[in-house]
Amino acid sequence: MNITVLFGTETGNAEMLAEDIAAELEADYETEVINLSDFDPSDFSAENLYLMVCSTYGDGELPASAQPFAEAMAAQAPELAGIHFAIFGMGDREYEDTFNGGPIRLAELMLKHGAVQIGDRIAHDASGGDMAEDIALPWAREVIDQAEDALGEAA
Repeated sequence: MNITVLFGTETGNAEMLAEDIAAELEADYETEVINLSDFDPSDFSAENLYLMVCSTYGDGELPASAQPFAEAMAAQAPELAGIHFAIFGMGDREYEDTFNGGPIRLAELMLKHGAVQIGDRIAHDASGGDMAEDIALPWAREVIDQAEDALGEAA
């Protein structure tokens, strides 16, 4: 199974976490890290599992680097049946009305176009006591296990 770690970021935190996830997985899987701003929806492949790391910006919006992806999804309206993804959201509960709004929007966008979400969407709280990587690395392994079970593939 190939793993593509896509990230949407405003300040670079989601990018750093995406790189940490890929580094953790690269010994066992072919991995690549791509900024959502550089990813075209026509490039989705059913042979890959997409781990998406996304922050929230402003009033619960997608961060700047995820905006071009969202616009391309709207313009192309791709059919994503057979595409499997998982989302790790980054946010701050101090902004309770908009907490993890970006990742929620990203998940909705993927589901709207027929993609299948693997596992639960994780909503990391920057104002909590846990470091994002302490949650994200076990999450990534768990999602991969769930994807392998669902797809009947061995690593």
